[in-house]
Amino acid sequence: MAEENTTQNDDDLTLQNQSSSSSTTWEYNTWGNGMSILAEDQLLLIFMLLPIQSILYLGMTCKRFRSLLSHSDTLWESLCIRDWKFQDLGVAADDDDDDDDVDCSKLKKMYKRLHQLQSVSCRVLSVPDPDVYPGPRASHSLNFLSGSLLFLFGGGSDGGRHLDDTWIGYLSNDLKRILKWQLVNTGVPSGRFGHSCVVICDHLILFGGINDNGIRQNDTWVGEIALHETLGVTLSWRLLDLLSVAPPPRGAHAGCAVDNNRMLIHGGIGLSGLRLGDTWVLDIAENFAFGTWHEVVGHTLPVARSGHTLTYIGGTQTILFGGRGLGYEVLNDVWLFDTSEGQLRWVQLLYELGNVPDGFSLPRVGHSATLILGGRVLIHGGEDMYRRRKNDFWVLDITARSIKMQSTSTSQRTGTHMWRRLKSDGFIPNCRSFHRACADNSGRYLYIFGGMVDGLVQPAEAFGLRFDGEHFLVELVI
Repeated sequence: MAEENTTQNDDDLTLQNQSSSSSTTWEYNTWGNGMSILAEDQLLLIFMLLPIQSILYLGMTCKRFRSLLSHSDTLWESLCIRDWKFQDLGVAADDDDDDDDVDCSKLKKMYKRLHQLQSVSCRVLSVPDPDVYPGPRASHSLNFLSGSLLFLFGGGSDGGRHLDDTWIGYLSNDLKRILKWQLVNTGVPSGRFGHSCVVICDHLILFGGINDNGIRQNDTWVGEIALHETLGVTLSWRLLDLLSVAPPPRGAHAGCAVDNNRMLIHGGIGLSGLRLGDTWVLDIAENFAFGTWHEVVGHTLPVARSGHTLTYIGGTQTILFGGRGLGYEVLNDVWLFDTSEGQLRWVQLLYELGNVPDGFSLPRVGHSATLILGGRVLIHGGEDMYRRRKNDFWVLDITARSIKMQSTSTSQRTGTHMWRRLKSDGFIPNCRSFHRACADNSGRYLYIFGGMVDGLVQPAEAFGLRFDGEHFLVELVI
């Protein structure tokens, strides 16, 4: 009977790397038969402790498991929240969709759609008041905070100006419109581009950057947001009191928030104009009164670079991708920064270029890499070694196969499904680099602003560059 039931396809969400060995099948069937005597609530508790691949294997061992996996909204709601951190279950699949298995839980269909994410939809965010709107820029910072606010600071603009303006965008309740932009004049930090700015507990932490004179900075600022009934949103900046040394001055580095009270930075361009390869972590006190920078040392570190990205994907893991190296080459390596077991270490994630689909030009610099629904990273735009800009969307998913961490230099290769190209519907954005992107709390909506795009400098000249002021919304189509 086990052999007969194993031939039934439980619409397995096209999960990869399923073993065909007879010994593996025997182990799952034996374990599954032992579980078949348990009550349904006990089975659900066990399922919630298993990875999705194991759950689907068990669904092929007997009709009872298959029925439970097909019809239990309780199970699939829990899996959606566990695996995708997605709790707005009002977007479950419609009854009239074209799913092959029409006789299954709506939430199972939604889980499948999330796993098999195929496309995004883009739309331009309208300008409510053209006279009060951020100007074109690149290498600025853009953050989402307080559930419905966009925060934009600085960047480079026409004429070599390095901006010091701060803008706050108010989003509609459905997050699909900008209600207004507000210019906040604070006077500090000074004008700069290529800085990093992250959100920690509704505070903004800003580090470094390059000013109008080309001088690299290493100052650390804390921005506090306050909401008022009459004044709207106010923002105040202050220098963070550092109890130890700070990282060397730099710009065009990468930074992100990790572990709820830390900021991580890597690389950039230092005072001498050389690219840096160091990694620093800022530990911030609970009251944001002071912070402590310390350098991460180890035998294995990513090579020096600038224009790369750091993306915190939850738990103890942060992903580094791309950038420009010491020899001005554009990189395509992927690294994992792991903070588990009290250690801070880098591990390179290897993959085979021949298995990357659709001729993806992997090396790129000046792209954006944003955490989206399900702990995956959405990469957009950037430029290659020939300065060809891009407008494509790619998902980088390191969970496509489990990664065996090692105490030495690298991990085992992660398989062939780490990269997936997404289709883009609706508005077609210009090819761009050094733009900025951020996602809302759900990870389903992304906001992209600015960057460098191709443009005519003068009619008689070849294509050059121009700063862009386009602002558009990217929605995951699920």
